[in-house]
Order: sequence, then structure tokens, then C-alpha cells
Amino acid sequence: MNPVDIIKKYYNPDTLAFKILLNHSEKVAEKALQVAEKFKVDKNFIYEASMLHDIGIFMTDTPKLDCHGSFPYIAHGYLGREIVEKEGYPEHALVCERHTGVGITKEEIIKNKLPLPPLDMMPITTEQKIIAFADKFFSKEPDGSVRIRTVEEIIQDLSKYGEEKVNIFKNWLLIFEGTAYKTVP
Repeated sequence: MNPVDIIKKYYNPDTLAFKILLNHSEKVAEKALQVAEKFKVDKNFIYEASMLHDIGIFMTDTPKLDCHGSFPYIAHGYLGREIVEKEGYPEHALVCERHTGVGITKEEIIKNKLPLPPLDMMPITTEQKIIAFADKFFSKEPDGSVRIRTVEEIIQDLSKYGEEKVNIFKNWLLIFEGTAYKTVP
């Protein structure tokens, strides 16, 4: 399977949206593969799923990313799952659905009236967690570039969604990078 061929079915390679998606996905794949070296995981799967994890963004209304669909950005994960399932890759599709933030629970979706199907969208497998972790470090920029995010920025962003989300990320930091997060004085 060539993930870029699948992306090209849904994105015109001459568009900024394609460039934004590809540049971001390549950075996520690179970091995910670095993390994966420490674990007995399917590295080919990690590469492919990392490249496809954000395929659903074109269906969102996110003009700064050259995406002109009708869905809110938060929906890109489950929309991506539907696309990748249709392509015949159900395990890759689950990465699309479960990578947002550090995952979203069914209870959070219902309680916060999020525009998502009421499902648990939490990463479960090591591969899913590695890709969700790697994704946090790279911001898509409107010019197609990728901005590297610091651990502090990631934690600050996740803190908007509760201490539990921050703790999941801190646990991943310890597991995947062997780094215990300490608050900078």
C-alpha cells in the first residue's frame, strides 16, 4: 500500500491542502518511526497510518488549511476513518479516528455535545498511541510548512480539556521518550 497514492485520490497534488497534509504527515511519520524503534511494533503500519491519519481534513471547513468542506475540524478523524475504511484498511482507519488530542471518550462527546458520533475514540494499541503522540509535536501552518511544538505548548493546549488529558500525554512522554515532565520554574 502506498499512502500517498490514497491521498492523491482525495487531494489534488497541486493544491495547498495537499502540501499542508503531506508535509505534516511526513513529520508525524518520521517522529512516530523514531519512537517505534524502541518497541516491537509494525513499523510499516506506523508509517502508512501516520501518513493517512489526517486524510479527512479536506472535508472540514478550515480555509486556513485550504480545506473547504462543511464539517468542523474536530470531525476530521472519524471522516478520515470512513475514507480509509472504504479504501480497505480498517486498522489504519482506527488511527484516523483515535488520534485527535490524546483521544476523546464517548462520555466527553455526549457531555460536551461535540459534533461527533457517540463513540469511544481513544487510542488503544501501542501503534495508535505512538501516532497520536507524534502528531502532537507538529502544527500545520497555512503556508504548507510545519511548526514544531514544544512539550510545554502541547501540555498548555491539552490543559484546556482537563488534567486527565495532560496526564495521558505526560505518561506517553515517559513511555515513548523516557522523559518525566517537570514544570519549568
